[in-house]
Amino acid sequence: MGLERGCQPVEILLVEDNPGDVRLTLEAFKEGKIRNHLSVVGDGVEALTFLHRGGSYANAPRPDLILLDLNLPKKDGREVLAEIKVEEDLKQIPVVVLTTSNAEKDILGTYDLHANCYITKPVDLEQFITVVKLIEDIWLTIVKLSKSGDADVGF
Repeated sequence: MGLERGCQPVEILLVEDNPGDVRLTLEAFKEGKIRNHLSVVGDGVEALTFLHRGGSYANAPRPDLILLDLNLPKKDGREVLAEIKVEEDLKQIPVVVLTTSNAEKDILGTYDLHANCYITKPVDLEQFITVVKLIEDIWLTIVKLSKSGDADVGF
């Protein structure tokens, strides 16, 4: 069950501008059961540069999962999500929106943009770590993910 990548770590892209949330997420994944590699970018423009392997990200790994905050500097998370989900080589990457917003318009809006999951960040430290561990359990152990973005899916 889950994502089988041999000895390759699971590649996760965290798009988060809050250093405290980055630190907590890194800690939670470090304690996890899955061997993973977490790349972190701090704004929407940097996220898209990473995904397109531009500039200093020419050798960036293709993420198996993207954790995306909505309220980002330079380019909003909604804009990033919209771009990811219309690009042929990126749209298969699952995007988990992990944000402080509990607004119904944000929830509906991100699902309209084809987010795979919407999670409101808990304010409590222990609950935040629990949520990140649950993301790991569900998205990297239970859910079946594609091993590459270039699979032939013809019917």
